[in-house]
Amino acid sequence: MANDADLLEVVRLLDNACKEAGFFYVKGHGITESLMKEVRDVTRKFFQLPYEEKLKIKMTPQSGYRGYQRIGENVTKGKPDMHEAIDCYTPIRPGKYGDLAKPMEGSNLWPENPTNFEELLENYINLCRDLSRKIMRGIALALGGAIDAFEGETAGDAFWVLRLIGYPVDIPEEQRTDTGCGAHTDYGLLTLVNQDDDICALEVQNRSGEWIYATPIPGTFVCNIGDMLKVWSNGIYQPTLHRVVNNSPRYRVSVAFFYESNFDAAIEPVQFLPGENWRCREVRKGCVWGALGKESPDELRHVISWVQPCGCGGKNALKLLYL
Repeated sequence: MANDADLLEVVRLLDNACKEAGFFYVKGHGITESLMKEVRDVTRKFFQLPYEEKLKIKMTPQSGYRGYQRIGENVTKGKPDMHEAIDCYTPIRPGKYGDLAKPMEGSNLWPENPTNFEELLENYINLCRDLSRKIMRGIALALGGAIDAFEGETAGDAFWVLRLIGYPVDIPEEQRTDTGCGAHTDYGLLTLVNQDDDICALEVQNRSGEWIYATPIPGTFVCNIGDMLKVWSNGIYQPTLHRVVNNSPRYRVSVAFFYESNFDAAIEPVQFLPGENWRCREVRKGCVWGALGKESPDELRHVISWVQPCGCGGKNALKLLYL
Protein backbone atom coordinates (compact mmCIF):
# COMPACT_ATOMS: atom_id res chain seq x y z
CA MET A 1 0.00 0.00 0.00
CA ALA A 2 1.36 3.43 -0.96
CA ASN A 3 2.29 5.67 1.99
CA ASP A 4 1.34 2.90 4.43
CA ALA A 5 3.83 4.28 6.95
CA ASP A 6 2.02 7.64 6.94
CA LEU A 7 -1.29 5.94 7.67
CA LEU A 8 0.20 3.89 10.49
CA GLU A 9 1.62 7.05 12.04
CA VAL A 10 -1.75 8.80 11.91
CA VAL A 11 -3.50 5.82 13.51
CA ARG A 12 -0.77 5.57 16.18
CA LEU A 13 -1.09 9.26 17.05
CA LEU A 14 -4.86 8.99 17.22
CA ASP A 15 -4.61 5.94 19.49
CA ASN A 16 -2.18 7.75 21.80
CA ALA A 17 -4.34 10.88 21.88
CA CYS A 18 -7.44 8.91 22.84
CA LYS A 19 -5.60 6.93 25.53
CA GLU A 20 -3.41 9.62 27.05
CA ALA A 21 -5.47 12.82 26.74
CA GLY A 22 -8.95 12.20 25.39
CA PHE A 23 -8.59 15.56 23.60
CA PHE A 24 -6.81 16.49 20.38
CA TYR A 25 -6.87 19.05 17.58
CA VAL A 26 -8.07 18.20 14.07
CA LYS A 27 -6.56 19.96 11.05
CA GLY A 28 -6.57 19.30 7.31
CA HIS A 29 -10.21 18.29 7.69
CA GLY A 30 -11.58 19.91 4.53
CA ILE A 31 -13.92 22.39 6.27
CA THR A 32 -12.62 25.84 5.39
CA GLU A 33 -11.58 28.28 8.08
CA SER A 34 -13.86 30.88 6.47
CA LEU A 35 -16.88 28.58 6.84
CA MET A 36 -16.03 27.85 10.47
CA LYS A 37 -15.89 31.59 11.13
CA GLU A 38 -19.12 32.24 9.21
CA VAL A 39 -20.90 29.69 11.41
CA ARG A 40 -19.66 31.45 14.55
CA ASP A 41 -20.58 34.86 13.12
CA VAL A 42 -24.15 33.89 12.25
CA THR A 43 -24.50 32.37 15.72
CA ARG A 44 -23.32 35.62 17.30
CA LYS A 45 -25.78 37.61 15.18
CA PHE A 46 -28.67 35.48 16.42
CA PHE A 47 -27.70 35.91 20.06
CA GLN A 48 -27.51 39.70 19.52
CA LEU A 49 -31.20 39.76 18.59
CA PRO A 50 -33.77 41.04 21.11
CA TYR A 51 -34.82 38.45 23.68
CA GLU A 52 -38.38 38.36 22.30
CA GLU A 53 -37.03 37.47 18.86
CA LYS A 54 -34.95 34.62 20.25
CA LEU A 55 -37.97 33.24 22.09
CA LYS A 56 -39.69 32.59 18.76
CA ILE A 57 -37.72 29.34 18.62
CA LYS A 58 -37.87 28.60 22.37
CA MET A 59 -37.04 25.04 23.42
CA THR A 60 -40.11 23.15 24.66
CA PRO A 61 -41.21 19.51 25.06
CA GLN A 62 -43.46 20.06 22.04
CA SER A 63 -40.39 20.92 19.91
CA GLY A 64 -38.66 17.69 20.90
CA TYR A 65 -36.39 19.79 23.14
CA ARG A 66 -34.95 21.62 20.15
CA GLY A 67 -34.55 25.38 20.04
CA TYR A 68 -33.38 28.34 22.11
CA GLN A 69 -32.30 28.00 25.73
CA ARG A 70 -31.90 31.15 27.82
CA ILE A 71 -29.02 31.87 30.21
CA GLY A 72 -29.05 29.56 33.23
CA GLU A 73 -31.54 27.04 31.82
CA ASN A 74 -28.80 24.52 31.11
CA VAL A 75 -27.73 22.92 34.38
CA THR A 76 -24.54 20.93 35.03
CA LYS A 77 -24.30 18.99 38.29
CA GLY A 78 -27.02 21.09 39.90
CA LYS A 79 -25.59 24.49 38.97
CA PRO A 80 -26.91 26.80 36.23
CA ASP A 81 -24.51 27.41 33.36
CA MET A 82 -23.88 31.01 32.32
CA HIS A 83 -24.58 30.57 28.65
CA GLU A 84 -27.41 30.71 26.14
CA ALA A 85 -27.75 28.18 23.35
CA ILE A 86 -29.65 26.74 20.41
CA ASP A 87 -29.99 22.95 20.40
CA CYS A 88 -30.39 21.12 17.08
CA TYR A 89 -30.78 17.33 16.84
CA THR A 90 -31.12 14.73 14.13
CA PRO A 91 -34.71 15.07 12.89
CA ILE A 92 -36.83 12.08 13.96
CA ARG A 93 -40.11 11.36 12.21
CA PRO A 94 -43.01 10.17 14.40
CA GLY A 95 -42.93 6.45 15.10
CA LYS A 96 -39.46 5.80 13.67
CA TYR A 97 -38.20 4.25 16.92
CA GLY A 98 -41.55 3.58 18.59
CA ASP A 99 -41.92 4.83 22.16
CA LEU A 100 -38.13 4.93 22.61
CA ALA A 101 -37.74 8.25 20.81
CA LYS A 102 -41.16 9.79 21.37
CA PRO A 103 -39.87 12.74 23.48
CA MET A 104 -37.27 13.51 20.76
CA GLU A 105 -39.51 13.35 17.71
CA GLY A 106 -39.63 16.42 15.50
CA SER A 107 -37.54 18.74 13.35
CA ASN A 108 -35.21 21.58 14.17
CA LEU A 109 -36.41 25.12 14.82
CA TRP A 110 -34.57 27.55 12.55
CA PRO A 111 -34.77 31.31 13.17
CA GLU A 112 -35.99 33.66 10.44
CA ASN A 113 -33.03 35.92 11.16
CA PRO A 114 -30.26 35.82 10.15
CA THR A 115 -31.81 34.83 6.84
CA ASN A 116 -28.99 32.44 5.84
CA PHE A 117 -29.02 30.59 9.16
CA GLU A 118 -30.78 27.37 8.15
CA GLU A 119 -29.00 26.83 4.83
CA LEU A 120 -25.57 27.58 6.31
CA LEU A 121 -26.03 25.34 9.35
CA GLU A 122 -27.46 22.38 7.45
CA ASN A 123 -24.44 22.39 5.15
CA TYR A 124 -22.10 22.69 8.14
CA ILE A 125 -23.83 19.81 9.93
CA ASN A 126 -23.34 17.53 6.91
CA LEU A 127 -19.63 18.37 6.79
CA CYS A 128 -19.16 17.75 10.53
CA ARG A 129 -21.00 14.45 10.26
CA ASP A 130 -18.71 13.30 7.46
CA LEU A 131 -15.60 14.40 9.36
CA SER A 132 -16.73 12.60 12.53
CA ARG A 133 -17.27 9.42 10.53
CA LYS A 134 -13.72 9.64 9.16
CA ILE A 135 -12.28 10.03 12.66
CA MET A 136 -14.28 7.04 13.89
CA ARG A 137 -12.85 4.98 11.04
CA GLY A 138 -9.37 5.86 12.30
CA ILE A 139 -10.36 4.92 15.84
CA ALA A 140 -11.67 1.57 14.60
CA LEU A 141 -8.24 0.85 13.09
CA ALA A 142 -6.50 2.01 16.26
CA LEU A 143 -8.53 -0.50 18.27
CA GLY A 144 -7.57 -3.32 15.92
CA GLY A 145 -10.87 -3.60 14.08
CA ALA A 146 -12.06 -3.23 10.50
CA ILE A 147 -12.22 0.32 9.18
CA ASP A 148 -16.04 0.18 9.20
CA ALA A 149 -16.37 -1.40 12.66
CA PHE A 150 -18.29 1.60 14.00
CA GLU A 151 -20.75 1.76 11.13
CA GLY A 152 -23.77 -0.39 10.28
CA GLU A 153 -25.91 -1.09 13.34
CA THR A 154 -23.42 0.72 15.58
CA ALA A 155 -23.22 4.20 14.06
CA GLY A 156 -24.09 3.83 10.40
CA ASP A 157 -27.07 6.15 10.95
CA ALA A 158 -25.47 8.20 13.69
CA PHE A 159 -27.58 10.48 15.85
CA TRP A 160 -26.03 13.95 16.13
CA VAL A 161 -26.49 17.07 18.24
CA LEU A 162 -25.41 20.59 17.35
CA ARG A 163 -25.21 23.17 20.16
CA LEU A 164 -24.62 26.80 19.24
CA ILE A 165 -23.49 28.44 22.46
CA GLY A 166 -23.02 32.03 23.52
CA TYR A 167 -21.24 33.12 26.70
CA PRO A 168 -22.44 36.64 27.65
CA VAL A 169 -20.63 39.16 29.82
CA ASP A 170 -23.57 41.46 30.71
CA ILE A 171 -25.16 39.15 33.30
CA PRO A 172 -26.54 40.81 36.48
CA GLU A 173 -24.06 40.67 39.36
CA GLU A 174 -26.39 38.70 41.63
CA GLN A 175 -26.82 36.00 38.96
CA ARG A 176 -23.37 35.91 37.38
CA THR A 177 -20.76 33.24 38.05
CA ASP A 178 -17.63 32.34 36.11
CA THR A 179 -19.08 28.94 35.23
CA GLY A 180 -19.86 29.10 31.55
CA CYS A 181 -20.38 25.33 31.66
CA GLY A 182 -19.58 23.11 34.64
CA ALA A 183 -17.10 20.23 34.58
CA HIS A 184 -18.43 17.19 32.73
CA THR A 185 -17.69 14.51 30.16
CA ASP A 186 -19.71 14.18 26.96
CA TYR A 187 -21.90 11.09 26.64
CA GLY A 188 -21.49 10.42 22.90
CA LEU A 189 -18.66 9.14 20.71
CA LEU A 190 -16.93 12.34 19.57
CA THR A 191 -17.35 16.09 19.95
CA LEU A 192 -16.01 18.67 17.48
CA VAL A 193 -15.63 22.16 18.99
CA ASN A 194 -15.46 25.23 16.75
CA GLN A 195 -14.55 28.09 19.12
CA ASP A 196 -13.70 31.78 18.83
CA ASP A 197 -10.05 32.17 17.86
CA ASP A 198 -9.05 34.80 20.40
CA ILE A 199 -10.52 33.79 23.78
CA CYS A 200 -9.15 31.05 26.09
CA ALA A 201 -12.11 29.60 27.99
CA LEU A 202 -12.36 25.85 27.34
CA GLU A 203 -10.37 23.98 29.98
CA VAL A 204 -9.44 20.29 30.12
CA GLN A 205 -8.42 18.35 33.23
CA ASN A 206 -5.17 16.48 32.60
CA ARG A 207 -4.16 13.18 34.18
CA SER A 208 -2.52 15.08 37.09
CA GLY A 209 -5.81 16.82 37.92
CA GLU A 210 -4.67 20.21 36.59
CA TRP A 211 -6.93 22.35 34.44
CA ILE A 212 -5.26 23.31 31.17
CA TYR A 213 -6.47 25.46 28.30
CA ALA A 214 -7.63 24.04 24.99
CA THR A 215 -6.17 27.13 23.34
CA PRO A 216 -7.96 28.14 20.11
CA ILE A 217 -5.95 27.47 16.95
CA PRO A 218 -7.53 29.04 13.85
CA GLY A 219 -8.85 26.53 11.34
CA THR A 220 -8.78 23.57 13.72
CA PHE A 221 -11.41 21.71 15.69
CA VAL A 222 -10.85 20.67 19.27
CA CYS A 223 -12.02 17.05 19.40
CA ASN A 224 -12.77 15.04 22.51
CA ILE A 225 -14.03 11.50 23.02
CA GLY A 226 -17.14 10.65 25.04
CA ASP A 227 -18.64 8.08 27.38
CA MET A 228 -19.98 5.84 24.60
CA LEU A 229 -16.49 5.33 23.25
CA LYS A 230 -15.29 4.41 26.73
CA VAL A 231 -17.85 1.58 26.81
CA TRP A 232 -17.29 0.45 23.23
CA SER A 233 -13.50 0.42 23.69
CA ASN A 234 -13.91 -1.60 26.91
CA GLY A 235 -12.27 1.18 28.93
CA ILE A 236 -9.18 1.51 26.74
CA TYR A 237 -10.21 5.09 25.92
CA GLN A 238 -11.36 7.33 28.75
CA PRO A 239 -13.33 10.59 28.31
CA THR A 240 -11.81 13.65 29.95
CA LEU A 241 -13.46 16.18 32.25
CA HIS A 242 -13.70 19.63 30.72
CA ARG A 243 -15.39 22.93 31.54
CA VAL A 244 -15.81 26.49 30.30
CA VAL A 245 -14.74 29.38 32.51
CA ASN A 246 -16.06 32.85 31.68
CA ASN A 247 -13.16 35.19 32.42
CA SER A 248 -13.17 37.35 29.30
CA PRO A 249 -14.73 40.83 28.99
CA ARG A 250 -15.97 39.86 25.51
CA TYR A 251 -18.89 37.74 24.35
CA ARG A 252 -17.67 34.27 23.34
CA VAL A 253 -19.19 31.87 20.81
CA SER A 254 -18.60 28.13 20.57
CA VAL A 255 -20.29 25.68 18.22
CA ALA A 256 -20.16 22.06 19.39
CA PHE A 257 -21.06 19.10 17.18
CA PHE A 258 -21.75 15.85 19.06
CA TYR A 259 -21.50 12.60 17.08
CA GLU A 260 -23.19 9.59 18.64
CA SER A 261 -24.28 6.05 17.89
CA ASN A 262 -27.43 5.04 16.05
CA PHE A 263 -30.34 6.17 18.22
CA ASP A 264 -31.37 2.58 18.97
CA ALA A 265 -27.90 1.02 19.21
CA ALA A 266 -26.89 -1.07 22.21
CA ILE A 267 -23.87 0.50 23.93
CA GLU A 268 -21.55 -2.36 24.83
CA PRO A 269 -17.90 -3.35 24.14
CA VAL A 270 -17.40 -4.17 20.46
CA GLN A 271 -16.65 -7.80 19.65
CA PHE A 272 -13.29 -7.28 17.97
CA LEU A 273 -11.68 -6.02 21.18
CA PRO A 274 -9.46 -8.35 23.24
CA GLY A 275 -10.16 -9.17 26.90
CA GLU A 276 -10.81 -6.53 29.54
CA ASN A 277 -7.23 -6.48 30.81
CA TRP A 278 -5.78 -5.78 27.37
CA ARG A 279 -4.27 -2.36 26.71
CA CYS A 280 -3.06 -1.39 23.25
CA ARG A 281 0.59 -0.29 23.31
CA GLU A 282 1.27 -0.01 19.60
CA VAL A 283 -0.43 -0.30 16.25
CA ARG A 284 1.09 -3.13 14.27
CA LYS A 285 1.39 -2.96 10.50
CA GLY A 286 -0.14 -6.39 9.99
CA CYS A 287 -3.17 -5.50 12.10
CA VAL A 288 -3.95 -2.36 10.14
CA TRP A 289 -3.15 -3.93 6.78
CA GLY A 290 -5.55 -6.78 7.43
CA ALA A 291 -8.31 -4.47 8.62
CA LEU A 292 -8.24 -2.29 5.52
CA GLY A 293 -9.08 -4.98 3.02
CA LYS A 294 -9.64 -3.44 -0.42
CA GLU A 295 -10.48 0.04 0.89
CA SER A 296 -7.73 2.67 1.08
CA PRO A 297 -8.49 5.28 3.81
CA ASP A 298 -6.67 8.22 2.23
CA GLU A 299 -9.30 10.41 3.87
CA LEU A 300 -7.67 9.74 7.26
CA ARG A 301 -4.24 11.06 6.36
CA HIS A 302 -3.27 14.51 7.61
CA VAL A 303 -6.50 14.83 9.61
CA ILE A 304 -5.52 13.77 13.12
CA SER A 305 -3.14 15.77 15.31
CA TRP A 306 -1.70 14.96 18.73
CA VAL A 307 -1.58 17.21 21.80
CA GLN A 308 1.03 18.09 24.41
CA PRO A 309 1.37 20.78 27.14
CA CYS A 310 2.61 24.25 26.37
CA GLY A 311 2.40 27.66 28.03
CA CYS A 312 -0.57 30.00 27.58
CA GLY A 313 -1.18 33.01 29.82
CA GLY A 314 0.63 31.47 32.75
CA LYS A 315 -1.23 28.16 32.46
CA ASN A 316 -0.63 24.98 30.50
CA ALA A 317 -2.53 24.45 27.26
CA LEU A 318 -2.94 21.95 24.48
CA LYS A 319 -0.55 22.26 21.56
CA LEU A 320 -0.89 21.05 18.00
CA LEU A 321 1.92 18.80 16.77
CA TYR A 322 1.86 18.86 12.97
CA LEU A 323 2.19 15.54 11.20
